[in-house]
Amino acid sequence: MPPPDLNLALPWSTDHLPGVGGALRLTPEHFVVDEMALYEALGEGPHLYVNLTKANLTTKEVQQRLEALFGVQRGGVGFAGLKDKNARTTQTFSIPTNAPTANDDALVARIADALPVTINWARRHRNKLKAGHLLGNRFRITITDIALPPDETLARAQAIAAQLAAVGAPNYFGPQRFGGEGDNASSGYELLTGSRSMRDRWLRQFLVSSYQSHLCNLYLARRVDRGAFTHLWLGDVAKKHATGGIFDVADLATDQPRFAEREISFTAPMFGSKMRPAQGEAAQLEDEIAAETGLTDANWRRMHTEGTRRMGRLFAAELDVLPHPLGLELAFALPKGAFATTLLREFMKDESAALPAEEAEPFE
Repeated sequence: MPPPDLNLALPWSTDHLPGVGGALRLTPEHFVVDEMALYEALGEGPHLYVNLTKANLTTKEVQQRLEALFGVQRGGVGFAGLKDKNARTTQTFSIPTNAPTANDDALVARIADALPVTINWARRHRNKLKAGHLLGNRFRITITDIALPPDETLARAQAIAAQLAAVGAPNYFGPQRFGGEGDNASSGYELLTGSRSMRDRWLRQFLVSSYQSHLCNLYLARRVDRGAFTHLWLGDVAKKHATGGIFDVADLATDQPRFAEREISFTAPMFGSKMRPAQGEAAQLEDEIAAETGLTDANWRRMHTEGTRRMGRLFAAELDVLPHPLGLELAFALPKGAFATTLLREFMKDESAALPAEEAEPFE
């Protein structure tokens, strides 16, 4: 049975505004990412937190090289989130060590000698860094090769930024999650239906998550196309931006103003055996997509995929657009789990442009 609707084209929330075009990644310095920590290292404990800046290395490559350097078992070195390879990225790793703190400078020196990275600081903490132990990431990205005059480029970008501040962008997963032709999502569907098997547990989870993410994107795209991105439906599962609390929308007169003020947003389905479903009017689109997949709770349970809800709207904090000698510079911060490419595509409006092979946490 072929997977339904694997069209990866996605509508923009700023569709009525022209983009700037252009290209990305002339050098890693044109795509800068800084991790925002969830908490500070305390200065004591069995884990050495090392904050470093890297380029042309994936997070996994740094993890593996640190594990080999210190004889740590696979997965023993921790990190909060995956960062891109073809960029200048700053993030923290945790290294378990039984050595006394007096040896920390020597440990840091070993890293500096062995890896092509810049070490910013090192400090002890009590626990290992785990996926999700971050608030988000700050970005500074340069779009180059823009064919427009500088004044028009800036004016277009400012108009898009104002619209994004008002209504947000659909919180899509980036195209890099799905593979060039959606192959990852197709493979995930085959695993769910039992037409394919795979021994590698991590890869199984990733591929199923890719299909799960595709369905989330499909929901958001249809909601935009149906003119329902800028308002709530009765029965939406809404989420509070400040606290993360979720609830069912039962009174539009009360909740729509909160939505307009960016206090709450609707959530999109990450389908699974225990996902909290929408109700009433809002359930219709979810049910429509679920029916098209042909999947049941048994399929999701078979792959141990419980499901969850994902914030439907993405708002960039501290969003600024600046002229740059090579084109345009965008500076902004995003919460964890969000893709910078989701924001960039709103500004560029060019699906043929080579968007970055940005990394993000593989599972929701």
